[in-house]
Amino acid sequence: MKQFTRKMYICAAAGIIFAATLFFPLPGAKAEPDKHEIEAELNEMFKARAEALIHPYPESINKYYLPEKASQMALQHEHLREEYVNKWAEKRALKLTSSESSIRIIRQSIVEDKARISLVQSHKVGYVYINKVMQEQVFGVGTRHFLTLKKSEGRWKIAREWYLDPLDENPAKIADGPEGIAPAVRAKSEPTDGQKYKRKRAVHYANKYAGAAWGAGNKHHYNKKYLDYTGKGGDCTNFASQVIGDPEEGGGLNMAGGWRYFQNSGGTQTWVQTDAFSNYLTRSGYGTLIAKGDYHHIVTPSQKYPGGAISQLQAGDLIGYILRHNDTDHFSVVVGFDDYGYPLVNSHTADRYRVPFDLGWDRDTKYQLFHIKD
Repeated sequence: MKQFTRKMYICAAAGIIFAATLFFPLPGAKAEPDKHEIEAELNEMFKARAEALIHPYPESINKYYLPEKASQMALQHEHLREEYVNKWAEKRALKLTSSESSIRIIRQSIVEDKARISLVQSHKVGYVYINKVMQEQVFGVGTRHFLTLKKSEGRWKIAREWYLDPLDENPAKIADGPEGIAPAVRAKSEPTDGQKYKRKRAVHYANKYAGAAWGAGNKHHYNKKYLDYTGKGGDCTNFASQVIGDPEEGGGLNMAGGWRYFQNSGGTQTWVQTDAFSNYLTRSGYGTLIAKGDYHHIVTPSQKYPGGAISQLQAGDLIGYILRHNDTDHFSVVVGFDDYGYPLVNSHTADRYRVPFDLGWDRDTKYQLFHIKD
């Protein structure tokens, strides 16, 4: 729990209240009319927004929004998102090459010219390294959207929207690398199981249960054995605990001390809460804190780590993210490295599948690099 970004902290309470109202039908809601029309228009909207990530021309998506304040705020978020992702790519000497979206409508309630929609988006993004001869690399994100649509000039348009965005950050605050390029920190290799920690199984678990993110398995569903803590502050730590501790499919570390999950009541504080889990990893002896610091600190070569501290991570290790007050706010699972050697992570809330580890974060973020002992 506790992994909302700065913007998420500001809008989370209002957003959750707004989102909750969408699960209840509007008074006098129609059963079927307009549903197919709305689905077609939503598919068009989300396809256009995905394409705008590669070709960020404002006019390409402006037509899907109303001139009202709430609608224009939602539009501004999309433009800032486009700017952030493209500036991040520039800082890492990358070029975005493809962006594809699919949506699944969960609920919709329609009355006359107004509709409330909840849907899940799976988004696939491709990139290549500039001046490097290698194939396109791909990652996936998954988001849950709550929208109010209004019909205007014969088209359904976005009146307001709320979602937890894994690519939401300030374009002006992207961290610089030591050489202005993404560091190639580790060659690709297959994880292997140790005596205590089944690292290969842990990575497989992280990929299978990465939720709504494009590329995830299990038909984009979480593991139903575990409660979903998304509505209780976030599910990232619950997911990280599952990855390293699930006895059947995950890493199989023994549940011990206060780090446990009970089928009837859920996880203990150490299992689901970021700071408690962070402290437990080192206190229990299950993990070693390789390094802690901002982006520049962990990627810069040193006498101790000639490839930078981040080069010591292996698939199946964990990264904690600190936003403020030295408290851990998020956890992700290292699931491998792209063809260039850049670390890729999976996480919940929002869902990520093989995403570059620092995408969606800024220069003020501090990273905790945890190696899980085999």
